[in-house]
Amino acid sequence: MQFNPTLDSIKTYEAGKPIELVVREYGIKPQNVIKLASNENPFGASPKVIEAIAKEAVNAHRYPDDSMFELKEGLAGRFGVKSENVIIGSGSDQILEMAVHAKCNASSKVLMSKTTFAMYEVYSRQVGARILRTPSDQHHLGEFWEIYQKERPEILFLCLPNNPLGECLDREEVYDFLQKIDDETLVIVDGAYQEYAAFKDSQKRIDPKDLIERFPNSIFLGTFSKAFGLGGMRVGYGIAQPSIIQALMKMRAPFNITTLSLKAAIEALKESAYVEETIKENFKEMRRYEEFALAQGIDFIPSYTNFITLLLKNRVDSSEFSQWLLERGLIVRNLKSYGINAIRITIGRSLENDRCFELMQEYLHQF
Repeated sequence: MQFNPTLDSIKTYEAGKPIELVVREYGIKPQNVIKLASNENPFGASPKVIEAIAKEAVNAHRYPDDSMFELKEGLAGRFGVKSENVIIGSGSDQILEMAVHAKCNASSKVLMSKTTFAMYEVYSRQVGARILRTPSDQHHLGEFWEIYQKERPEILFLCLPNNPLGECLDREEVYDFLQKIDDETLVIVDGAYQEYAAFKDSQKRIDPKDLIERFPNSIFLGTFSKAFGLGGMRVGYGIAQPSIIQALMKMRAPFNITTLSLKAAIEALKESAYVEETIKENFKEMRRYEEFALAQGIDFIPSYTNFITLLLKNRVDSSEFSQWLLERGLIVRNLKSYGINAIRITIGRSLENDRCFELMQEYLHQF
């Protein structure tokens, strides 16, 4: 059977390995498997959110409110915008997909960092757009500007902070750069980890209202999957000028999040104190990873997220390292598919991190 030939250039996205796979393949008991690969909040959602989901389960046979009025109003209040500035997606990556399909076609070009969220390329290739990447793995706006002047892409992706590496540009540096970008270029600012960056350093904080008022050609993406602890609920949002939102709404399927997901996100917005406490704990534990890396002579990228990237260089092979850990029940993310000999580790709970340090030290001491 013949399919759209544009699929030939697309690599299937590889998500972090699930706990169930490790149980099946290596015979490890589920309670002995630690997953530190998908940047989930290890503390989960707040107890009040869990309670709300359980109560809402009685309505699981009903479609959600497709206007998503209450959630949009909650997000509008949080960011000081209007509900017409907000769109809801099944994860922020669904809004990425909407944006690419709404803006691009086979003659389009999109610009992104050399190493960044893989779905930017996947969605762009689906419409046949040409991918432009900077030479450096991390975001360097001088490189972006050099390519932008020559190519004038239809979409510009900025991942702030950047996944899978963890670095983050300063807000003013970003704004100075965006002032030079043409109004016809759609600027997608992916803020999936912004709650973490803003907590660690206020100079990294991108305010969605400020962004879209200064740069009407931009859209800010956020998610409930990370800091809010709702990865399994799949709820993301976009904030932009109404003209952009209206265009994206034409790409949106009806009832694109579930009844339970909608309720969870509405309640999660009320739990700011809980979210801040988990972020605080995240950076407390991250310091332990930094100290471990320094003690082992391993380089790392200073992170503004809930994960840390260890650069293994010539020390050990990241594929062999991650596989060895996997066989002992510890799931981390191998970055070899990105062309980097590195592993990305989600910051877990204290006892999970203890086990991670124990296993990594055991492996590294062999060399």
